[in-house]
Amino acid sequence: MNRTLLFALALAVIPVGVDAQVMELAELRALAERGVAFAQHNLGVRYDNGEGVPEDDAEAVRWYRLAAEQGDASAQYNLGLMYFNDQGVPADDVEAVRWFRLAAEQGMFLAQSNLGFMYSNGRGVPEDLAEAVRWWRLAAEQGHANAQYNLGFMYENGRGVPEDAAEAAAEAARWYRLAAEQGHANAQSNLGGAYALGRGVPEDYVLAYMWWNLAAAQGDENAQENKDIIEQQMTREQISEAQRLSREWLEAHPPGGN
Repeated sequence: MNRTLLFALALAVIPVGVDAQVMELAELRALAERGVAFAQHNLGVRYDNGEGVPEDDAEAVRWYRLAAEQGDASAQYNLGLMYFNDQGVPADDVEAVRWFRLAAEQGMFLAQSNLGFMYSNGRGVPEDLAEAVRWWRLAAEQGHANAQYNLGFMYENGRGVPEDAAEAAAEAARWYRLAAEQGHANAQSNLGGAYALGRGVPEDYVLAYMWWNLAAAQGDENAQENKDIIEQQMTREQISEAQRLSREWLEAHPPGGN
């Protein structure tokens, strides 16, 4: 199975009240210069991505900071990313944590997920696995796939969770499934492993093959190797059934669909 915790790198673009993505740049800048936080944030996004303006990380940081200091959660999160990525400002995990926390406390699941990562790795804060689990759970309960995967990983490996092997295995499978159903390849791969070994779920080679097949289709090499191995222990009928289930899952979950 995969043994890697994941960090969310998605840029937060959450305009409020007005569709700032289609707003004319001059109008957006005028609002930003008047101190309107959502305009400041979205102007930062434009500089971050080079959308209608030259890409300029330092300028993106400037506008993110102005919005973040007004309490804009998206700007706080993006400013945290800039500090984490050494982008427009010197890398500073302590500052990254500070801004992630402010956004996380407003309920932003991207920030909650990244704050969990920081605690799990002792970056910008002392390592605290229980605190990492707490933040990942908040994000996972909002449906964030990376957080669901990471929470499953923590339960599978007994990190920051109560020491109850049977309960932990069931919880790991539950969170892996929620992320896997969103198309998360690592979660699909680990859920396949749970079915292959009967950890937290009944042993089922057909379902193990199905989840590994789906993960392998996304380029997961571990899943491809495991699928090839388990195939040698399955009947042709079982393989056919697993492939049918894979096709049905893909039909029900088209790329970019809801």
